[in-house]
Amino acid sequence: MRARISRRKRFGVLHIVAGFLVASAMIRLGGGVTGPAMADEAIGMMEETTIAPVLTGESDALLAAFQDREERLAAREAMLRDRMQALHLAEVEIEDKLQALLAAETALSEMIILADGAAETDLARLTSVYENMKPKEAAALFEEMPPQFAAGFLGMMRPDAAALIMTQLEPETAYSFSVVLAGRHANVPTQ
Repeated sequence: MRARISRRKRFGVLHIVAGFLVASAMIRLGGGVTGPAMADEAIGMMEETTIAPVLTGESDALLAAFQDREERLAAREAMLRDRMQALHLAEVEIEDKLQALLAAETALSEMIILADGAAETDLARLTSVYENMKPKEAAALFEEMPPQFAAGFLGMMRPDAAALIMTQLEPETAYSFSVVLAGRHANVPTQ
């Protein structure tokens, strides 16, 4: 039975393929041989026409849009180039001003150091003058000074000279100088 089914299938498939071949031949013979002739005619027409592009209104508009965009991009590129040049000039100017500012800061720091040194020298010299004065005469001067100012000098003096001057002061004045001396470092952070 198997042999019978496979023969039928083969036989049916062969008939279908043969039918297609016969139909194809009839179409060719019945319609004439126009396929190759039409191809030759089309090739001849293509040779006769030029291959130059034909611009339509739509492609003209597209070309104009591209040209407009190119002009805008060129203008923007020029603007960006100008801006970059301006930024570069600004950077150079800022760098020059920064260098001048740093030089001025250095000069100012040196001047402050000189002024502080001169002030320290002046205070040290004046303190030495007060230390070398007679205690009674120095005490008379200290009586006239504000307590913070006088306590500053007493704090810079040698302890023995400061003690001699303090013994010559009025008790209230000596007390106010002592309070200033004791409290001048009270607000210094310990940690």
